[in-house]
Amino acid sequence: MHTAAPPTANHRRRNLIIAAIAAFVVLATYAITTTLSASAADTLISQGKPALSSADENAGTPASAAFDGNTTGTRWSSPFTDPQWIRVDLGANATISQVKLFWEGAYGKSFQIQTSPDGNTWTNVYSTTTGTGGTQTLSVTGSGRYVRMYGTARGTGYGYSLWEFQVFGSFTGTNPTGGPCNTATNAAQGKTATASSTENAGTPASAAVDGNGGTRWSSAASDPQWLSVDLGSVQSICQVTINWEAAYGKDFQIQTSTDNAAWTTIKSVTGGTGGNQVLSGLSGSGRYIRLYGTARGTGYGYSAWEFIVNTGGSGPTSTSPSPSTSPTPSTSTGPQLPGGGDLGSNVIVFDPSQSSATIQAKLDQVFTQQETNQFGTERYQLLFKPGSYSGLNAQIGFYTSINGLGQNPQDVQIHGDVTVDAGWFQGNATQNFWRSAENLSVYPVSGVDRWAVAQAAPFRRMDVHGGMTLASPNCGWASGGYISDSRVSGNINPCSQQQWFTRDSTIGSWNGSVWNMVFSGVQGAPAQSFPNPPYTTLPTSPVTQEKPYLYADASGYRVFVPSLRTNSSGATWINGQTPGTSLPLSQFYVAKPGVSAATLNQAVAQGLNLLFTPGVYHLGSTVNINRAGTVVLGLGYATIVADNGALPMQVGDVDGVKIASLLFDAGPTNSPALLQVGPTGASASHAGAPNLISDVFLRVGGAGAAKVTNALVVNNNNTIIDHIWAWRADHGAGAGWTSNPSDTGLIVNGQNVTAYGLFVEHFEKYNVIWNGNGGKTIFFQNELPYDPPSAAAWSHDGITGYAAYKVANNVTSHEAWGMGSYCVFTSDESIAAYHSYETPVNANVKFHNILTVSLGKGSITHVINDTGDAALPSAVVPHNVINFP
Repeated sequence: MHTAAPPTANHRRRNLIIAAIAAFVVLATYAITTTLSASAADTLISQGKPALSSADENAGTPASAAFDGNTTGTRWSSPFTDPQWIRVDLGANATISQVKLFWEGAYGKSFQIQTSPDGNTWTNVYSTTTGTGGTQTLSVTGSGRYVRMYGTARGTGYGYSLWEFQVFGSFTGTNPTGGPCNTATNAAQGKTATASSTENAGTPASAAVDGNGGTRWSSAASDPQWLSVDLGSVQSICQVTINWEAAYGKDFQIQTSTDNAAWTTIKSVTGGTGGNQVLSGLSGSGRYIRLYGTARGTGYGYSAWEFIVNTGGSGPTSTSPSPSTSPTPSTSTGPQLPGGGDLGSNVIVFDPSQSSATIQAKLDQVFTQQETNQFGTERYQLLFKPGSYSGLNAQIGFYTSINGLGQNPQDVQIHGDVTVDAGWFQGNATQNFWRSAENLSVYPVSGVDRWAVAQAAPFRRMDVHGGMTLASPNCGWASGGYISDSRVSGNINPCSQQQWFTRDSTIGSWNGSVWNMVFSGVQGAPAQSFPNPPYTTLPTSPVTQEKPYLYADASGYRVFVPSLRTNSSGATWINGQTPGTSLPLSQFYVAKPGVSAATLNQAVAQGLNLLFTPGVYHLGSTVNINRAGTVVLGLGYATIVADNGALPMQVGDVDGVKIASLLFDAGPTNSPALLQVGPTGASASHAGAPNLISDVFLRVGGAGAAKVTNALVVNNNNTIIDHIWAWRADHGAGAGWTSNPSDTGLIVNGQNVTAYGLFVEHFEKYNVIWNGNGGKTIFFQNELPYDPPSAAAWSHDGITGYAAYKVANNVTSHEAWGMGSYCVFTSDESIAAYHSYETPVNANVKFHNILTVSLGKGSITHVINDTGDAALPSAVVPHNVINFP
């Protein structure tokens, strides 16, 4: 166990025949290259600038390789799908006059060259449908900070592959280099230098700018660290040289500032190897320049013999900060927050070079602590680097996530078991909450993997070479559960599971059911047969997007954001790499417990995504996610607690926000909500880029007295809800009718919202209220509140009880499949709730395969409206309605 740098991925190697053909194509097409004249004053302005792509084929072909100046040895290549894109951030607005594409054998047949001022809105400046590869020199007319190649049709069966992507032009206002780069003079030598830290008195910051190659600055052994130099006046920076001592920086940025407060990144380096590192072709200006290190290359600090700065005249007129780590320009003021950094001590990384005994001992240590720690504050993320592991049994306890760090599940192979059992609770798995497994291949020792879980325990992006069982060995009580984007080659036996939801996966077979088994887009699922047996099977899922996930390649940690799919079925990765976008960790603010909402808001405004490391976060004000496309991702059940009655997080009426893998906890002072997606009255269409709420869990009580009016409110149109558990606690600290009050678990006001895997339980009024038209729900699990003190105290409008799922009277279109609602009224067993589902009667408001069950205390008189017979405590059996109306 260690927290070392992420693994190095193998480069793709085509066979010699393909390589020879590709070389011939390059040579042949060179003679017929499309060459369009350009101004003699054109300057290459893209080399060495930050790059981003829709996806990389593998770690050896990153986007940055297309802008490194090497036209024959390094390249970017994409997966074998359309569309794909690669873009460069020029750092400032520029007038573009020419683009030069050096295609490898895998070229683009149809593509556009596009420019953008902000990385979001794009303008075509060149378009072709008859590209032939080779070296293409394209005259264009346009301007923007960002330039991209957007490919819509590949010319071969491979992806898009560019040796080099060159952009020529000039920067608005003035040439940012202000003339030739003066490499003969070190502008930093003898100037005032400061640092975030020094290792000792013998390694001061000044030693890195004294012109002496025998003295050095070195920092403390932690991340991040920085070295800053005051050049005395605003200078235009064209080159920086760092003469590293053995303790070098692996990931770092060169940044400039006019005021030593607001910083602009002019160069980002990931995967640095030390030595004498020359960074040429820089474009930026400032009085202050600093080296900002986010990941060390050794176990020591950062250590530089000399930090050399070369200048080239007066800089550009624009000095507003806009960090290169962001796809959109900064709108924040004050000191810039860094992207990237370490993931903290509760992220535990395993490597195939470690012995099985060492790994198992650490797994056992974590499990021993977490096995019964249902309401504790400890949180853990277990990460496995790509490779093969043998002889392991990873038992997963509370607030523990186990994930592979490969791009795909097959990259990490566990020859052993990933296990959830319920020995701590005498085989009863109904409280095995808050744990997860993701992005691994598992080869179970017995041929069958055990995943005996309840709610909030997703099994995502898993590849099980064998079968699964979803309950304890004694088939004790179980109430789960969720599988998606996975493959299970053998049979899945749910045993005693009351209900289960499986989405967009591939399975060998499924054998067993109790009350409500739902399959959406599952290849190998049993045929539709509800209620005998109670299988609800939809061949495809209408609109889906898989959860973002952390992985690693040669450049370091990254987050992959899968693409939107419609009418989907099967796992995304079985026939090749999951389509989507890869984001470097440098585009994320890595949060740790103790961070303030103000800092998180600054990070978002600055253009960073948010990554919450394992721990408990107390937020006394709102984190506003108002930038389109922002990714908010948690590790190890990172938990956000609402302090002082705050709404801890809300999303603007913007496209494409992803919120995933977080647990929200209500605090003792009432909050209006724990998460609000969209402002009140949100009206924009987000059909092309929906907001995604994935593996988000909302808790009211259990860890202590708590209050919230509504757990989750969704106002934005077209939102996708993919697996939530909103839970008003029925046990634990602070569980009681007046000590953890909460009206509603989920309110949907947006139009065309789609929900998969809704688990919503025990709220004191309606558990779900759906006010928007065009909604769809596939799978719903509910228990009505255990603790109404009496029927009179839990009545409204002349009826007893509140429905579990309420479609508002004004709704004219809605559809739902596979829904179960149960009662167990422990405070007053005489309560007879009138019904569990309440809806307007309309031909376009449809329910399929719904049921109620009394678990032995209290009753439910009807299933939906006045339809369906009574669920009585004398018989714990489902009462079904197959279609309504």
